[in-house]
Amino acid sequence: MVLMPKESAKLVAGLAKNVFIEKEGVKRLASAILDGIKTHKIRTGNFSQIKFHPKPDDPRTADWIFVLDTLNFSFWTETGARKWKVDGETGYFAFCAAVKRAIDEGKPMWDPKYYSRITQQDAEVIFRGDDGETDIPLVQDRVKNLHEAGKVLLDKYQGTFAECIRSCGGSAEKLLKLIVDEFESYRDEADYEGHRISIYKRAQILIGDIWVCFEGRGLGEFHDIDSIAMFADYRIPQVLVHFGAMRYNDSLASKLESDVPLKQGDKDEVEIRACSIEAVEQICDEIRRLIVADPKLDLNPTTAVNAIIIDQFLWDYRREHAEELECIPFHKTRTVYY
Repeated sequence: MVLMPKESAKLVAGLAKNVFIEKEGVKRLASAILDGIKTHKIRTGNFSQIKFHPKPDDPRTADWIFVLDTLNFSFWTETGARKWKVDGETGYFAFCAAVKRAIDEGKPMWDPKYYSRITQQDAEVIFRGDDGETDIPLVQDRVKNLHEAGKVLLDKYQGTFAECIRSCGGSAEKLLKLIVDEFESYRDEADYEGHRISIYKRAQILIGDIWVCFEGRGLGEFHDIDSIAMFADYRIPQVLVHFGAMRYNDSLASKLESDVPLKQGDKDEVEIRACSIEAVEQICDEIRRLIVADPKLDLNPTTAVNAIIIDQFLWDYRREHAEELECIPFHKTRTVYY
Protein backbone atom coordinates (compact mmCIF):
# COMPACT_ATOMS: atom_id res chain seq x y z
CA MET A 1 0.00 0.00 0.00
CA VAL A 2 1.25 3.50 -0.87
CA LEU A 3 0.70 6.20 1.77
CA MET A 4 -0.71 9.45 0.36
CA PRO A 5 1.49 12.58 0.56
CA LYS A 6 0.17 14.05 3.83
CA GLU A 7 0.31 10.67 5.61
CA SER A 8 3.74 10.02 4.12
CA ALA A 9 5.01 13.40 5.31
CA LYS A 10 3.78 12.88 8.88
CA LEU A 11 5.36 9.43 9.03
CA VAL A 12 8.73 10.57 7.62
CA ALA A 13 8.86 13.71 9.80
CA GLY A 14 8.33 11.53 12.87
CA LEU A 15 11.21 9.20 11.92
CA ALA A 16 13.60 11.65 10.21
CA LYS A 17 17.24 11.58 11.33
CA ASN A 18 18.65 14.55 9.42
CA VAL A 19 15.79 17.03 8.86
CA PHE A 20 13.75 18.68 11.61
CA ILE A 21 10.70 20.95 11.77
CA GLU A 22 11.08 23.87 14.20
CA LYS A 23 7.99 25.26 15.94
CA GLU A 24 9.25 28.84 16.34
CA GLY A 25 10.07 29.03 12.64
CA VAL A 26 6.64 27.62 11.77
CA LYS A 27 5.02 30.42 13.83
CA ARG A 28 7.25 33.08 12.24
CA LEU A 29 6.37 31.95 8.73
CA ALA A 30 2.67 31.61 9.58
CA SER A 31 2.60 35.27 10.71
CA ALA A 32 4.34 36.43 7.51
CA ILE A 33 1.89 34.50 5.31
CA LEU A 34 -1.14 35.75 7.25
CA ASP A 35 0.07 39.32 6.65
CA GLY A 36 0.18 38.53 2.92
CA ILE A 37 -3.36 37.12 3.01
CA LYS A 38 -4.67 40.19 4.87
CA THR A 39 -3.10 42.59 2.33
CA HIS A 40 -4.29 40.42 -0.61
CA LYS A 41 -0.70 39.99 -1.81
CA ILE A 42 -1.39 36.25 -1.58
CA ARG A 43 -4.40 35.18 -3.61
CA THR A 44 -5.36 32.47 -6.09
CA GLY A 45 -5.54 34.82 -9.10
CA ASN A 46 -1.73 35.22 -9.22
CA PHE A 47 -1.43 32.25 -11.64
CA SER A 48 -3.04 34.02 -14.59
CA GLN A 49 -0.99 37.18 -14.05
CA ILE A 50 2.10 35.33 -15.30
CA LYS A 51 2.40 36.26 -18.97
CA PHE A 52 3.45 32.78 -20.10
CA HIS A 53 0.49 30.99 -18.47
CA PRO A 54 -2.79 30.32 -20.29
CA LYS A 55 -5.86 32.32 -19.27
CA PRO A 56 -8.99 30.67 -17.81
CA ASP A 57 -11.17 31.71 -20.77
CA ASP A 58 -8.94 29.93 -23.31
CA PRO A 59 -10.63 26.62 -24.37
CA ARG A 60 -7.18 24.98 -24.50
CA THR A 61 -6.28 25.92 -20.92
CA ALA A 62 -6.76 22.57 -19.11
CA ASP A 63 -4.74 20.73 -21.77
CA TRP A 64 -2.10 23.46 -21.89
CA ILE A 65 -1.64 23.22 -18.09
CA PHE A 66 -1.50 19.42 -18.35
CA VAL A 67 1.40 19.67 -20.83
CA LEU A 68 3.20 22.22 -18.66
CA ASP A 69 3.02 19.96 -15.60
CA THR A 70 3.86 16.79 -17.55
CA LEU A 71 7.17 18.54 -18.30
CA ASN A 72 7.53 20.58 -15.09
CA PHE A 73 10.75 19.15 -13.68
CA SER A 74 14.51 19.55 -13.37
CA PHE A 75 15.28 23.13 -14.39
CA TRP A 76 18.30 23.61 -12.12
CA THR A 77 21.73 24.27 -13.61
CA GLU A 78 24.91 22.41 -12.71
CA THR A 79 27.32 24.58 -10.71
CA GLY A 80 29.44 26.64 -13.09
CA ALA A 81 27.34 25.74 -16.14
CA ARG A 82 25.67 28.33 -18.34
CA LYS A 83 21.99 28.82 -17.53
CA TRP A 84 19.37 27.78 -20.08
CA LYS A 85 17.39 30.90 -21.03
CA VAL A 86 14.34 31.53 -23.22
CA ASP A 87 13.21 35.12 -23.83
CA GLY A 88 15.69 36.09 -21.12
CA GLU A 89 13.88 33.95 -18.52
CA THR A 90 15.46 31.07 -16.57
CA GLY A 91 14.12 27.93 -14.91
CA TYR A 92 10.38 27.27 -14.91
CA PHE A 93 9.57 30.60 -16.60
CA ALA A 94 12.02 29.83 -19.43
CA PHE A 95 10.21 26.54 -19.92
CA CYS A 96 6.76 28.22 -19.97
CA ALA A 97 8.12 30.79 -22.42
CA ALA A 98 9.36 27.99 -24.70
CA VAL A 99 5.95 26.29 -24.71
CA LYS A 100 4.18 29.59 -25.43
CA ARG A 101 6.68 30.38 -28.19
CA ALA A 102 6.01 26.98 -29.79
CA ILE A 103 2.24 27.66 -29.70
CA ASP A 104 2.79 31.13 -31.21
CA GLU A 105 4.84 29.43 -33.96
CA GLY A 106 1.86 27.22 -34.82
CA LYS A 107 2.74 24.05 -32.92
CA PRO A 108 -0.40 22.68 -31.14
CA MET A 109 1.42 21.90 -27.89
CA TRP A 110 -1.86 21.32 -26.03
CA ASP A 111 -3.00 18.56 -28.42
CA PRO A 112 -2.05 14.94 -27.59
CA LYS A 113 -2.43 14.02 -31.27
CA TYR A 114 0.57 16.30 -31.84
CA TYR A 115 2.75 15.72 -28.79
CA SER A 116 2.25 11.95 -28.59
CA ARG A 117 4.31 11.78 -31.81
CA ILE A 118 6.95 14.47 -31.43
CA THR A 119 10.57 13.47 -31.95
CA GLN A 120 13.58 14.42 -29.87
CA GLN A 121 14.59 16.72 -32.71
CA ASP A 122 11.18 18.46 -32.45
CA ALA A 123 11.68 18.85 -28.69
CA GLU A 124 15.16 20.33 -29.16
CA VAL A 125 13.70 22.99 -31.48
CA ILE A 126 10.79 23.70 -29.09
CA PHE A 127 13.13 24.08 -26.10
CA ARG A 128 16.01 25.85 -27.83
CA GLY A 129 17.71 28.42 -25.65
CA ASP A 130 18.31 32.07 -26.51
CA ASP A 131 21.95 31.23 -27.28
CA GLY A 132 20.93 28.44 -29.63
CA GLU A 133 23.13 26.02 -27.68
CA THR A 134 22.15 25.51 -24.06
CA ASP A 135 19.61 22.70 -23.83
CA ILE A 136 16.86 22.03 -21.32
CA PRO A 137 17.89 19.04 -19.13
CA LEU A 138 16.46 15.53 -19.67
CA VAL A 139 15.12 16.10 -23.19
CA GLN A 140 14.67 12.35 -23.84
CA ASP A 141 12.62 11.96 -20.66
CA ARG A 142 10.41 14.89 -21.66
CA VAL A 143 9.69 13.29 -25.04
CA LYS A 144 8.93 9.96 -23.32
CA ASN A 145 6.54 11.67 -20.86
CA LEU A 146 4.67 13.37 -23.69
CA HIS A 147 4.35 10.14 -25.70
CA GLU A 148 3.02 8.18 -22.69
CA ALA A 149 0.64 10.93 -21.50
CA GLY A 150 -0.68 11.63 -25.00
CA LYS A 151 -1.41 7.96 -25.65
CA VAL A 152 -3.43 7.63 -22.42
CA LEU A 153 -5.52 10.74 -23.20
CA LEU A 154 -6.20 9.58 -26.76
CA ASP A 155 -7.00 5.98 -25.79
CA LYS A 156 -9.09 6.62 -22.67
CA TYR A 157 -10.10 10.27 -22.21
CA GLN A 158 -11.32 11.53 -25.60
CA GLY A 159 -7.98 13.27 -26.19
CA THR A 160 -8.36 15.87 -23.45
CA PHE A 161 -7.28 16.23 -19.83
CA ALA A 162 -10.55 18.07 -19.20
CA GLU A 163 -12.26 14.66 -19.41
CA CYS A 164 -10.01 13.36 -16.61
CA ILE A 165 -11.09 16.31 -14.45
CA ARG A 166 -14.80 15.88 -15.22
CA SER A 167 -14.70 12.15 -14.48
CA CYS A 168 -13.71 12.90 -10.87
CA GLY A 169 -16.87 14.84 -9.95
CA GLY A 170 -15.15 17.81 -8.33
CA SER A 171 -12.89 15.71 -6.08
CA ALA A 172 -9.22 16.73 -5.98
CA GLU A 173 -8.36 13.49 -4.15
CA LYS A 174 -9.99 11.35 -6.86
CA LEU A 175 -8.20 13.34 -9.55
CA LEU A 176 -4.86 12.90 -7.76
CA LYS A 177 -5.37 9.12 -7.71
CA LEU A 178 -6.43 9.11 -11.35
CA ILE A 179 -3.32 11.05 -12.41
CA VAL A 180 -0.84 8.80 -10.62
CA ASP A 181 -2.66 5.61 -11.68
CA GLU A 182 -2.95 6.57 -15.36
CA PHE A 183 0.21 8.57 -16.04
CA GLU A 184 3.40 6.78 -15.07
CA SER A 185 5.66 9.85 -15.06
CA TYR A 186 3.60 11.36 -12.21
CA ARG A 187 4.19 8.35 -9.89
CA ASP A 188 6.54 10.12 -7.49
CA GLU A 189 7.06 7.42 -4.83
CA ALA A 190 9.88 6.02 -2.69
CA ASP A 191 10.63 3.49 0.05
CA TYR A 192 11.37 4.85 3.52
CA GLU A 193 11.97 2.74 6.63
CA GLY A 194 9.88 -0.15 5.28
CA HIS A 195 7.02 2.06 4.06
CA ARG A 196 6.04 2.91 0.50
CA ILE A 197 5.55 6.68 0.59
CA SER A 198 4.44 9.23 -1.97
CA ILE A 199 5.25 12.89 -2.61
CA TYR A 200 3.35 13.34 -5.93
CA LYS A 201 4.75 16.83 -6.52
CA ARG A 202 3.78 17.17 -10.18
CA ALA A 203 0.38 15.49 -9.82
CA GLN A 204 -0.52 17.84 -6.99
CA ILE A 205 0.79 20.97 -8.70
CA LEU A 206 -1.27 20.00 -11.76
CA ILE A 207 -4.42 20.03 -9.63
CA GLY A 208 -3.27 23.20 -7.85
CA ASP A 209 -2.63 24.94 -11.16
CA ILE A 210 -6.10 24.00 -12.45
CA TRP A 211 -7.67 25.25 -9.21
CA VAL A 212 -5.84 28.59 -9.13
CA CYS A 213 -6.11 29.24 -12.89
CA PHE A 214 -9.90 28.76 -12.86
CA GLU A 215 -10.11 30.44 -9.41
CA GLY A 216 -12.03 27.51 -7.96
CA ARG A 217 -14.79 27.66 -10.57
CA GLY A 218 -15.80 25.47 -13.52
CA LEU A 219 -13.11 22.87 -14.19
CA GLY A 220 -11.25 24.27 -11.17
CA GLU A 221 -14.02 23.64 -8.66
CA PHE A 222 -12.95 21.01 -6.10
CA HIS A 223 -14.93 20.41 -2.91
CA ASP A 224 -11.91 18.81 -1.20
CA ILE A 225 -9.02 21.01 -2.37
CA ASP A 226 -7.63 20.78 1.19
CA SER A 227 -6.66 17.17 0.47
CA ILE A 228 -3.79 18.51 -1.68
CA ALA A 229 -0.42 19.01 0.03
CA MET A 230 2.35 21.45 -0.95
CA PHE A 231 4.52 20.73 -3.99
CA ALA A 232 7.80 19.42 -2.61
CA ASP A 233 10.62 20.47 -4.91
CA TYR A 234 14.21 21.64 -4.40
CA ARG A 235 13.56 25.39 -3.95
CA ILE A 236 10.77 25.58 -1.33
CA PRO A 237 12.97 23.92 1.35
CA GLN A 238 15.40 26.85 0.94
CA VAL A 239 12.67 29.25 2.10
CA LEU A 240 11.59 26.97 4.96
CA VAL A 241 15.21 26.82 6.19
CA HIS A 242 15.59 30.60 5.73
CA PHE A 243 12.61 31.24 8.04
CA GLY A 244 13.82 28.61 10.52
CA ALA A 245 10.74 26.42 10.00
CA MET A 246 12.99 23.55 8.92
CA ARG A 247 16.53 22.63 9.95
CA TYR A 248 19.19 20.22 8.66
CA ASN A 249 21.66 18.50 10.95
CA ASP A 250 25.36 19.27 10.42
CA SER A 251 26.13 16.24 8.28
CA LEU A 252 23.31 16.91 5.81
CA ALA A 253 24.03 20.66 5.77
CA SER A 254 27.69 20.03 4.89
CA LYS A 255 26.69 17.50 2.21
CA LEU A 256 24.43 20.11 0.58
CA GLU A 257 27.09 22.80 0.89
CA SER A 258 29.60 20.55 -0.88
CA ASP A 259 27.19 20.31 -3.83
CA VAL A 260 26.86 16.52 -3.64
CA PRO A 261 23.80 15.48 -5.70
CA LEU A 262 21.19 13.33 -3.94
CA LYS A 263 19.57 10.41 -5.73
CA GLN A 264 15.79 10.28 -6.05
CA GLY A 265 14.53 8.05 -3.23
CA ASP A 266 17.68 8.55 -1.12
CA LYS A 267 16.83 8.91 2.60
CA ASP A 268 18.07 12.50 2.80
CA GLU A 269 16.13 13.49 -0.30
CA VAL A 270 12.93 11.88 1.02
CA GLU A 271 13.35 13.55 4.43
CA ILE A 272 13.86 17.02 2.91
CA ARG A 273 10.79 16.73 0.69
CA ALA A 274 8.48 14.99 3.19
CA CYS A 275 9.41 17.35 6.03
CA SER A 276 8.68 20.28 3.69
CA ILE A 277 5.14 18.94 3.27
CA GLU A 278 4.66 18.42 7.02
CA ALA A 279 6.12 21.87 7.82
CA VAL A 280 3.59 23.47 5.46
CA GLU A 281 0.76 21.48 7.08
CA GLN A 282 1.85 22.83 10.48
CA ILE A 283 2.09 26.37 9.07
CA CYS A 284 -1.44 26.01 7.68
CA ASP A 285 -2.75 24.86 11.07
CA GLU A 286 -1.01 27.79 12.79
CA ILE A 287 -2.45 30.37 10.34
CA ARG A 288 -5.94 28.96 10.92
CA ARG A 289 -5.39 29.16 14.68
CA LEU A 290 -4.32 32.81 14.35
CA ILE A 291 -7.42 33.61 12.28
CA VAL A 292 -9.75 32.01 14.85
CA ALA A 293 -7.94 33.80 17.72
CA ASP A 294 -8.44 37.25 16.17
CA PRO A 295 -12.16 38.16 16.00
CA LYS A 296 -11.31 41.35 14.02
CA LEU A 297 -10.14 39.29 11.04
CA ASP A 298 -12.92 38.92 8.50
CA LEU A 299 -11.55 35.60 7.22
CA ASN A 300 -12.92 32.08 7.08
CA PRO A 301 -10.13 29.87 8.50
CA THR A 302 -11.17 26.87 6.40
CA THR A 303 -11.13 28.72 3.05
CA ALA A 304 -8.65 31.58 3.56
CA VAL A 305 -5.60 29.33 3.47
CA ASN A 306 -4.45 25.91 2.31
CA ALA A 307 -1.20 24.21 1.29
CA ILE A 308 -1.47 25.48 -2.31
CA ILE A 309 -1.71 29.13 -1.22
CA ILE A 310 1.22 28.68 1.18
CA ASP A 311 3.31 27.00 -1.50
CA GLN A 312 2.58 29.88 -3.88
CA PHE A 313 3.83 32.37 -1.25
CA LEU A 314 7.02 30.35 -0.62
CA TRP A 315 7.80 29.94 -4.33
CA ASP A 316 7.24 33.64 -5.04
CA TYR A 317 9.31 34.58 -1.98
CA ARG A 318 12.23 32.49 -3.27
CA ARG A 319 12.14 34.28 -6.63
CA GLU A 320 11.82 37.75 -5.08
CA HIS A 321 14.68 37.13 -2.62
CA ALA A 322 16.89 34.96 -4.86
CA GLU A 323 20.15 36.72 -3.97
CA GLU A 324 19.44 36.73 -0.25
CA LEU A 325 18.66 33.00 -0.28
CA GLU A 326 21.66 32.06 -2.42
CA CYS A 327 23.69 31.32 0.72
CA ILE A 328 21.27 28.51 1.68
CA PRO A 329 22.18 25.37 -0.27
CA PHE A 330 19.40 23.38 -1.95
CA HIS A 331 19.42 19.68 -2.69
CA LYS A 332 20.09 18.74 -6.29
CA THR A 333 18.39 15.65 -7.68
CA ARG A 334 18.18 15.09 -11.42
CA THR A 335 14.77 13.46 -11.79
CA VAL A 336 11.52 13.68 -13.76
CA TYR A 337 9.51 14.03 -10.55
CA TYR A 338 10.35 17.69 -9.77
